[in-house]
Amino acid sequence: MSDVAAVFASYPPPLRAKLRALRKLILDTATKTQGVGPVEETLKWGQPSYLTSSGSGSTIRIDRHGEGYAMFVNCNTDLIAQYRSHYPRELRYEGKRAVVFDLRKDAPQGPLRHCIALALTYHQRKRRK
Repeated sequence: MSDVAAVFASYPPPLRAKLRALRKLILDTATKTQGVGPVEETLKWGQPSYLTSSGSGSTIRIDRHGEGYAMFVNCNTDLIAQYRSHYPRELRYEGKRAVVFDLRKDAPQGPLRHCIALALTYHQRKRRK
């Protein structure tokens, strides 16, 4: 069993299901977003993490967070500010580092997919400016 698989196996079933769905959305979005290329799945700070092999994007990490779970981005980027400008009410944020989710609710797929694509193309878009 890989280290990432072991971390997923350690989560309680409801949390595991939500994080696996978020993982699937990240990987699916990567395949459908131009310029991203392959995504490496690894552990960073003990959390499942997704980074682009092409260098087009910023790392996305996912993990439990309080009573729910979260998608974390590098706090030295402006990604959360971008997310807030697009989705001020649709998503819940923590500081400059996370989009947080309630285990009892489904995450809004459209906004979340867009935010994931923004993270996966972050460096690519910055180079164009």
